[in-house]
Amino acid sequence: MSRIVVVTSGKGGVGKTTTSASIAVGLAKFGNKTVVIDFDIGLRNLDLVMGCERRVVYDFVNVLNNDVSMEQALIKDKRIDDLYILPASQTRDKSVLTKDSVNRVFKELSDMNFKFIICDSPAGIENGAIISIYFADDAIIVANPEISSVRDSDRMLGIISSTSKRSENGEDPISEHLILTRYDQERVNSGQMLSVDDVLEILKIPIIGIIPEDSSILHASNKGTPIILDKNSISGKSYEDTVKRFLGKNIPMKFYKKEKSFLKWLFWR
Repeated sequence: MSRIVVVTSGKGGVGKTTTSASIAVGLAKFGNKTVVIDFDIGLRNLDLVMGCERRVVYDFVNVLNNDVSMEQALIKDKRIDDLYILPASQTRDKSVLTKDSVNRVFKELSDMNFKFIICDSPAGIENGAIISIYFADDAIIVANPEISSVRDSDRMLGIISSTSKRSENGEDPISEHLILTRYDQERVNSGQMLSVDDVLEILKIPIIGIIPEDSSILHASNKGTPIILDKNSISGKSYEDTVKRFLGKNIPMKFYKKEKSFLKWLFWR
């Protein structure tokens, strides 16, 4: 049975697709057959980050419509064994995303022995996000340490807890995990960003990764190389540690120090 993991956020621009790509690469590197699906119908950014945009012939919508087989649409990564990409369509109607059609795709992927299905969800609460959340076993919330991002992430947590198939059926809830991106220690210390403790006080979910602000991420995205493959970048190392924590390993957070609380500074000054 595949483990369905939705990577989501309350707002765009927080590094969600970068995170989806790196999580998928990391899981496959550790020997897990993994597929990452772009649920953002109409925009299609995942294939660019994964560096396979020129190899896209068929897409997720073609599979949903039964136009082609799953084998025809899946793109096998050239760098990592056991890693596959199912890209989104830039031109199709988003209404093709229904619970029945997506459930059929997930079942087919499970029958193909994928251990992990990573869903790169659109930001916010559009249809692609709601459908991917509905079937999830795990939700990875991606947020920046600033108040609007954290507030919108809190709203997403409410949606996750109330609209999933698990909540509908009275089953164990979706496992929730937080990844904090674009973290800058100096800006936290100067009161320009929330501290890690501030974010955890608001969201109250386990944190599995803190990804530092790093110009290498943009450079890697422009090259079509997931940042986790850059062994010289602190963000790449942080994503690798994050994947290990997601898999249950006890790995210390290496790239941040205990900070003062921005919220306490804001309300007590």
